[in-house]
Amino acid sequence: MDSAPSYRGHRYPVEVISHCVWLYFRFPLSFREVEDLMLERGMIVSYETVRRRCLKFGQQYANGLRRRQPQPGDTWHPDEVFIKINGERKYPWRAVDQDGNVLDILVQSRRDTAAAKRFFRTLLTKTGWAPRVIVTDKLRSYGAAHREVMPSVEHRSHKGLNNRVENSHQPTRQRERAMKGFRSVGAAQRFLAAFSGISPHFRPRRHLMTGTQHRAEMTVRFAIREQVTGVTSRPAAA
Repeated sequence: MDSAPSYRGHRYPVEVISHCVWLYFRFPLSFREVEDLMLERGMIVSYETVRRRCLKFGQQYANGLRRRQPQPGDTWHPDEVFIKINGERKYPWRAVDQDGNVLDILVQSRRDTAAAKRFFRTLLTKTGWAPRVIVTDKLRSYGAAHREVMPSVEHRSHKGLNNRVENSHQPTRQRERAMKGFRSVGAAQRFLAAFSGISPHFRPRRHLMTGTQHRAEMTVRFAIREQVTGVTSRPAAA
């Protein structure tokens, strides 16, 4: 079992830190809004402290949650969208498996063959294995990258087959609007890397569950979060 992050030297206990990070990455909230929610619970935490703790612990939590996920499915759906950063188009490349689990996100400046190859290699490195099938839209860069990076993998290219990953972009779009955009490619990559590991963990496929099943699943997922963060009890309401 992986050890929890170290909180030595921090003013606030792990329960407060982990709760702030969870609020920020799970819901479309600003740092100041997290500050207000914590104040309502009787905890004085500045928005700047929330920002620093999210920056320090967000990726660690995301990595811990990913390590506890089952092995990805054997069908991968890569896709890319554009975002504006300082008035310039940048492209978050994203891939999910057939169950909608996010495999990785890589923010790049282009959507050409070199970018597609870089993303495929990153996926293979991060997951540690190759899929049986990749499903893409008609962007030609995917075909060229597929032939060079993973030629033994079946490639299906069709506009209508990739709705699963296109739907996965929606939470990112929501956060981009709430944050009024990203300030740099590095900031976008740091946020999306942590966000894609934390937010989906708390978004089970609700439409396929009864209320009882959903509550039971969320109880399990909260318990996993406590293992990852080292929390022994949640903050009590004021």
